[in-house]
Amino acid sequence: MTSPANIHLSVNLNKVAMLRNARPLDIPSVVKMGEISIAAGAHGLTVHPRPDERHIRRTDVYDLATLLKAHPTIEYNIEGNPLEPPFMEIIREVRPDQCTLVPDDPTQNTSDHGWDIAKDGAQIKPIIAELQQLGCRVSLFMDPDIAQIEQVPQLGCERIELYTEPYATAYRQGQADESFALYKQAAACAQSLGLGVNGGHDLNLENLSQFREIPNLLEVSIGHALTADALEMGYANAVKAYLKVLAG
Repeated sequence: MTSPANIHLSVNLNKVAMLRNARPLDIPSVVKMGEISIAAGAHGLTVHPRPDERHIRRTDVYDLATLLKAHPTIEYNIEGNPLEPPFMEIIREVRPDQCTLVPDDPTQNTSDHGWDIAKDGAQIKPIIAELQQLGCRVSLFMDPDIAQIEQVPQLGCERIELYTEPYATAYRQGQADESFALYKQAAACAQSLGLGVNGGHDLNLENLSQFREIPNLLEVSIGHALTADALEMGYANAVKAYLKVLAG
């Protein structure tokens, strides 16, 4: 069993970019926050460029790719819907370490559901194959739905990322144990099928302490809560606080 200390933290920089975009200035700097995250011990950086560039801009993706050339042990995870341009064009140019495919509509405020494999699998299967040829590890954003997860291996990807907002909501409502059990079962199912398991969406310093107990959890991607915490404790200290929780 993988110990909690081995769970990787990928810092999502979307909210940094959203704050930057509120004014015609380059502060806060997405690249600078990436540098601070790396110096504080983060294992990776995550961005989710959307077509409207409401937060991460295409130029940010390239600037972070340049930054990470000097940090070859830090993973670059780019999230997004491969069926919406210009996502695949960006991926072909950047070739990140991991590509997390998310079935979000461009009009959505944020990602709110996983893939329906029966509906979308045929479309994304050749995309997954192309991404792997580009050298990317592929992770699919999935609900903790065993019936859906059981269909994932036919697509050939290496991992899934469990959509954790329902768990976060249950935690706030004092119903964490029941929800956690569902996620634990979903993770076990994926792992039995040879898939690695990541997690992300609305994880924070409080609910992460339980979620990290999922056996063999590989990575969590956290941005919104970490950025909010950073307003109080500073960005580097926030990254270190999340790493401390992951370490147990």
